[in-house]
Amino acid sequence: MAPLRLGMVGGGPGAFIGPVHRMAAAMDGHFQLVAGAFASDPERSIAAGRALGLQAARCYPDYAAMAAAESARPDGIEAVSIVTTNRTHHDIAMTFLNAGIDVICEKPVTATLAEAVSLREAVARSGCVFVVTHNYAGYPMVREARARVAANTLGRLRMVQVEYPQGWLSDRIELRGGNKQASWRTDPAEAGAGGALGDIGTHAFHLACFVTGQTPQAVLADLAALAQGRVLDDNASVLLRYPNGARGAIWASQIAIGCANGLRLRVFGEYGALDWSQESPNELWVDQRDAPRQRIVPGGPGVGAEAARVTRLPAGHPEGFLEAFAAIYTDAAQLIRARRTGAAAAGAMPPSVQDGLLAMAFVDACVRSSHAGNVWVTLAE
Repeated sequence: MAPLRLGMVGGGPGAFIGPVHRMAAAMDGHFQLVAGAFASDPERSIAAGRALGLQAARCYPDYAAMAAAESARPDGIEAVSIVTTNRTHHDIAMTFLNAGIDVICEKPVTATLAEAVSLREAVARSGCVFVVTHNYAGYPMVREARARVAANTLGRLRMVQVEYPQGWLSDRIELRGGNKQASWRTDPAEAGAGGALGDIGTHAFHLACFVTGQTPQAVLADLAALAQGRVLDDNASVLLRYPNGARGAIWASQIAIGCANGLRLRVFGEYGALDWSQESPNELWVDQRDAPRQRIVPGGPGVGAEAARVTRLPAGHPEGFLEAFAAIYTDAAQLIRARRTGAAAAGAMPPSVQDGLLAMAFVDACVRSSHAGNVWVTLAE
């Protein structure tokens, strides 16, 4: 099957996530990058495309020119990957949806909840595929955890605990210049109302929702900028209440010195529990009451079909961040082909525009809770 023709907006010189998307898109052979608008400066954008080996005619000065030209070509792009700052996601996505082009968008899906609602409506009108790259949902052991919860192996859920500590913003490196990531991620004009909350807290929130199949009903949040003078939060502590009576907690921090990318999920039910850590992603620890602890690994005994579907290598051969990211792109490719050709997309479960909207509802509720003095706030629908 020929790879899908992919365009990219953003991800030019100095970008972190753009190259990750390009590697993930290419890994399983489902996409080929053929066009792009890689920077806000037209000259830099075209130069970046040429450096990636693209045809000169398909290196665009801006995303609007790209959408117009590619939608008019018989061999135009079939999907676009948006890897720009949060503030720009909505307008870029709307442009490509209006052109009938499927969208793969970095998280958080937008800078505001209202924009996320607008995008959901646009996706419904267009009939296009819209995927949000909450990439941790691509790990085999995360898929295994989801399947075990869905099969009721834990019984009624009681507690969901997610932490995501990083330490890279422990001092105000955004003031020193030269670090694009620090500069825009700490700027509310570019990142939106959530700092650590929007950047990594949304990952933690989506992971909890994806594995448990449940969305919290209400949150109580304490957001703080602990690096003196910073505007956006760099530490978020959030309590969760679920409709079935379960409780939860999310801690997302970017000032936790010594922590690199410490995403960890623990789910506790009435007679079982699951424990998964992103820094040891090939292990899922399973506990059942009155039974020895069990270690589940990709390709090993006891692993179900959902994990097997995104496992590429035999047991004992570790797969990691890029492979999980690629699983999201592979799922996206299946949905895009299904829309265009009627091919089956069985098992594909990439995060959708609705997942992106729920994450923005989480950010919105946490900001309102914290600003009101740490009170319980119901998530918007």
